[in-house]
Amino acid sequence: MTRVSELRVQLFADGADLAGIKEAARNPLIRGFTTNPTLMRAAGVNDYEAFARAVLDEIRDLPVSFEVFSDEFEEMADQARLIASWAPNVVVKIPITNTRREPSYALLRRLADEGIRLNVTAMMTLDQVRAAAEAVASASLAYISVFAGRIADTGRDPVPLMAEAVAILRPHTNIQLLWASPRELLNVFQADAVGCHVITATADVLKKLSSVGKDLDEFSLETVKMFHNDADYAGYRLHTSRPRAISAE
Repeated sequence: MTRVSELRVQLFADGADLAGIKEAARNPLIRGFTTNPTLMRAAGVNDYEAFARAVLDEIRDLPVSFEVFSDEFEEMADQARLIASWAPNVVVKIPITNTRREPSYALLRRLADEGIRLNVTAMMTLDQVRAAAEAVASASLAYISVFAGRIADTGRDPVPLMAEAVAILRPHTNIQLLWASPRELLNVFQADAVGCHVITATADVLKKLSSVGKDLDEFSLETVKMFHNDADYAGYRLHTSRPRAISAE
C-alpha cells in the first residue's frame, strides 16, 4: 500500500501541545486524540484539568483520552469518574497495573459497568490483552492500548503479537485494539495490515504522511540536495588542492 487514502486503521493524534492539537484537529485523517501525564509534563502543562478542558473546548466530536494518575485504585476510580464528567467524548485511560504490579481488572470491570468509556493503557503482553478484554466486556466502548513501539525497543517484532491481539479481540465488537507508541510511519501501515483498529501518532510521525508513495529516485535527490545545502549554509570548508567550482550565475 502506498496511498494514505487506502488506510483502514484510524489515526489518533498523540500529544499535549494545545497548538499542535488544534492543528491536528484540522486534518481530516485524524479520528481521535490521546495524551498522558508524561507528555503533559514535557509540554509544560501545570494544571491538569484546565488543560483538559481547553482541549475539550476545541475537540467536541472525536474521542479524547485522558489518563488517571493515582496509584491507588479507589482514588483512580474517583479520578476516572471526574474525568469522564468533563465531556461526552472523553475516554478515561486506566493503566493495566499500578506501580506495585497489582492488576487493575477489578477497577476496569467496575468502571465499565458504570458506563465509562475506557482506554486500558501500558499493555505489552497477550495475557494482559485477554484479561483486559474480559474486564471491559460490559463497556459501551473500550480501547486496548498495546505499546507496540516499546515492544520493538526490546528487540522483539511487535507485528505477530499485534496480529494475535486482533484475533483475541475479534469477538468483542465494543473493543478496539490501539497500536501505541509507534516509532516510524511504517508502523501505521503495519497496524493497518494486521487489522488494528487504531494507531496513535505524534506530530513528527504525522508530518511524514506527505512522503507516502513518493518516488524513491526523487526522494534520493531531495536528500542529496539537503546534505549539500546544509553544508553550504553551515559554511563548511576543506582546504584541498583543487579550486572550488564557481557558479556561472
